[in-house]
Amino acid sequence: MKELMLGNKAVARGMYEAGVMVVSSYPGTPSTEITEEAAKYSEIYCEWAPNEKVALEAAHGASLGGVRAACAMKHVGLNVAADPLFTISYQGVNKGLVICVADDPGMHSSQNEQDSRHYAQAAKVPMLEPADSEEARVFTKRAFELSEAYNTPVFIKMCTRVAHSQSVVEPEERVVPEQKPYVKDPTKVMMTANSRNAHVRVENRTHDLVAYAETCDLNRVEMGDTRIGVITSSTSYQYAREVFGDSASILKLGMVWPLPEKLIRDFAGKVETLYVLEELDPFIEDHCKKLGLDVHGKDTFPVCGEFSQNLVRKCLGMDTPKTLSIADAIPGRPPVMCAGCPHRGIFYVLHKKKLMVYGDIGCYTLGAIAPLNAMDLNVCMGASCSGLHGFNKAMGASGEKNSVGVIGDSTFMHSGITGITDIAYNMSNSTVIILDNSITGMTGHQQNPTTGKNLRGDPAGKVDLEALCRAIGFNRVRVVDPYDLQAVEEAVTEELAAEEPSIIISRRPCVMIKGTKHQPPIQVDASRCVGCRMCMQIGCPAISFKEKKARIDPTLCIGCRVCGQMCRFGALPGKEVTEA
Repeated sequence: MKELMLGNKAVARGMYEAGVMVVSSYPGTPSTEITEEAAKYSEIYCEWAPNEKVALEAAHGASLGGVRAACAMKHVGLNVAADPLFTISYQGVNKGLVICVADDPGMHSSQNEQDSRHYAQAAKVPMLEPADSEEARVFTKRAFELSEAYNTPVFIKMCTRVAHSQSVVEPEERVVPEQKPYVKDPTKVMMTANSRNAHVRVENRTHDLVAYAETCDLNRVEMGDTRIGVITSSTSYQYAREVFGDSASILKLGMVWPLPEKLIRDFAGKVETLYVLEELDPFIEDHCKKLGLDVHGKDTFPVCGEFSQNLVRKCLGMDTPKTLSIADAIPGRPPVMCAGCPHRGIFYVLHKKKLMVYGDIGCYTLGAIAPLNAMDLNVCMGASCSGLHGFNKAMGASGEKNSVGVIGDSTFMHSGITGITDIAYNMSNSTVIILDNSITGMTGHQQNPTTGKNLRGDPAGKVDLEALCRAIGFNRVRVVDPYDLQAVEEAVTEELAAEEPSIIISRRPCVMIKGTKHQPPIQVDASRCVGCRMCMQIGCPAISFKEKKARIDPTLCIGCRVCGQMCRFGALPGKEVTEA
């Protein structure tokens, strides 16, 4: 029976039908739903790993154990997984291993716009790129077949539009291949002669895969008008179909690495003007130029950002259809932390003290936005800890007394532990604030090793952050309630003044966690409100001003009373002790 599916759900369906037994991933938009959907199948063991490197290693271990396995991550997560990736490419697999990576053109929820196809080329690992949900399902199954046929991991490359759009799929039954016995093989130890021989095997494998790409049905030619030819893949194929219809011929590449040569040359020879339509880098275009073809690519289409049908038309000088417009300009709606977010009090204090704040990756990155303006920079997962250490080694006391790092609990488990180990071991007088909101918030409330629950919500091992930090070498570890502004300010002031490294754990659950108890919404005493707007400095969306008086939206306010601690005139209720 046909069914509408998100692209990510279709990938999970493909895993199920392929008989996958183990999936290990780290959540990251736009890839997260792949593992969440796979976890809905009781036949598949699914887990959240601490980071993408661990996820790939665990999935590869399952493959060595003789069952089909997979992992999923976003494009920046592939940077973390790159270390094992290159060597696994040399070692090969025992049973099928598929790596799902989701790029984010337009950076809807990412700090950069990198193109994952370069990893496929660099690691010499084949990559399939579906253009809709049905292809996501089918390509995933084919990826396992290729993995086993060519003794290699295989990439499935998604992007935001394919991952998060729906199209029709035709589900099939699950078929579980027989578990393959593990056999000791000393050539799998990657050192000296073994590695050299493995490299030769990888190059031979790539040669064989190029030959496969020439004739496989993953790549197809759709001939139309031969005055224009378009080589494309993924969502760009959908834009090409909508823009050109039958007024152009299209070579759709479902296997984007390794790329065919004869197939592309033959197609180019049948058309008058050849275009490569691809988002981000000129990956296919550069391949075509190496083949000596006269092709238009990034001289016509942009290298930055996400494409659309109208963008393609505009770049080609075509008329764009008129769309509905609104006469009045629509006000901007920048992202904002939720009403009652426990991170807000921390960032208010850091801004108030005018500190250098080395940020990290998570929903708390919104602390950089006005009116808090309390984050100087962020780089990648965990960089706040190690980056702060380096900053303070350069700045000395002037840095150590006026800078902090902030990192979420999930990000800390991902790659912050090694950073604070650097601080403790090499002794910079640095203060790191762990924002423990009891969940992985930015990607949609996934569990992590600090929550005491696994992916399916069952009881699991729980990391004790205080004990862990002390074990690493921190003598000063303290916990604060971020709703208590005075306690937060005292903690930050005292730890910055201390002559040794320190950890502050800001602990209060995310207000959006199901079951979190909230206090009743607060009310403004209009007779006391003088319109000073001091309460607006925390940027809470529940607070507004009307007729020069503060207003509280009772549908948003969760009664955290942080704003009341800022009001000098008693117009807002002050701090009350509540359960964290």
